[in-house]
Amino acid sequence: MTATPKEELALLECYRRLFKQATPSADFDLLCENATLDEQGRKIIPFLDYELEDGKFKQIISEVIKEYKIKPYRRKAFEITILLGCSPKTIL
Repeated sequence: MTATPKEELALLECYRRLFKQATPSADFDLLCENATLDEQGRKIIPFLDYELEDGKFKQIISEVIKEYKIKPYRRKAFEITILLGCSPKTIL
């Protein structure tokens, strides 16, 4: 997804909230700041070390979409970007 500046802010806020509610709780900004770099200069974040209940995961995404007024035709792309990005793993 090629995100608008507003959508990029919403994505970052969504990750912040997801990791804050995850088990164990984490500060997403600190995870990014302290991440190691691979050979290609990409940040390595151990996002699969964190878990979040599926219902809470979806609720947070929905709240951020509403708060940042993501346009209806962009909502699915926003959700997919979060799911395929560095979000915590979901548990049932």
